[in-house]
Amino acid sequence: MPELPEVETVRDGLARHVLGRTVTGVEVHRDYSVRRHEGGPPDFVGRLRGRRLDAAVRRGKFLWLLLDGDDDALMAHLGMSGQLLVRSAVALDDGARHPHLRVRLLLDDDSALDFVDQRTFGHLSVADLLPTPDGAPGGLGSPRPQVPEPVAHIARDLLDPALDHARLVDAFRARRTGVKRALLDQTLVSGVGNIYADEGLWRARLHYARPTDTLRRAEVERVLDGAASVMTEALVQGGTSFDALYVNVNGASGYFDRSLAVYGQEGRPCPRCGAPVRRDEFMNRSAYTCPVCQPRPRRGRW
Repeated sequence: MPELPEVETVRDGLARHVLGRTVTGVEVHRDYSVRRHEGGPPDFVGRLRGRRLDAAVRRGKFLWLLLDGDDDALMAHLGMSGQLLVRSAVALDDGARHPHLRVRLLLDDDSALDFVDQRTFGHLSVADLLPTPDGAPGGLGSPRPQVPEPVAHIARDLLDPALDHARLVDAFRARRTGVKRALLDQTLVSGVGNIYADEGLWRARLHYARPTDTLRRAEVERVLDGAASVMTEALVQGGTSFDALYVNVNGASGYFDRSLAVYGQEGRPCPRCGAPVRRDEFMNRSAYTCPVCQPRPRRGRW
């Protein structure tokens, strides 16, 4: 599933290629791809046609395009394989269409914004905007203190300038759970998925099962700084892609996977100490650690 750096790469591409454009037409090729939109496909089309795309905004792994006016936004959830692809007028003229095209927005410069989704877990919707509780911008990409209603419960992410870092550290230490579970809790801090959680914990030299209520402030800060730094580095390289389905708006895949220390590296040497990387089952997924650099906590040890 795309994580924060992948979604930010898409957001940046949308900001450069479609802002200021007006939607002249909407084609819904699969109703299921707008299943979260109240009113169904006809209302979805009606709320977008004639609207201008004013800003591309992201909070965590959530992405939306602000529409002209102050009331609503086009939300995109990429799911496992969703892509937002900008098609030029030339590309549209040749008649070729992606086999997994689900929704197409026709724009006033004769280009199009396509939502492509092979596995169909993603979806689009037009959602009402709510004010942010702290009065700060809703996300990266716009100064407006608003978020779409479905995003209102999602916490700020580690790359958000409006994040209250000290309060987040306190919230981590107040939880009674494992540190990786806390990192993946989008109501605590958003945008961290399985890949960057494992990489951030490796950088912090902490095991994923370490109880959060045993962490010292400096240890929480190491975890958060580790996750933030690895995501920042991934952004420079266009995100992490293990799947040919993930591409940005220009069709280019990320390649940060070549720089991962532990995620997906089972049996390979830890870049820091040389011990074989370990893989464990974790929440129906996997957790990758170095057994030497990240020793598992023993009951009563902390």
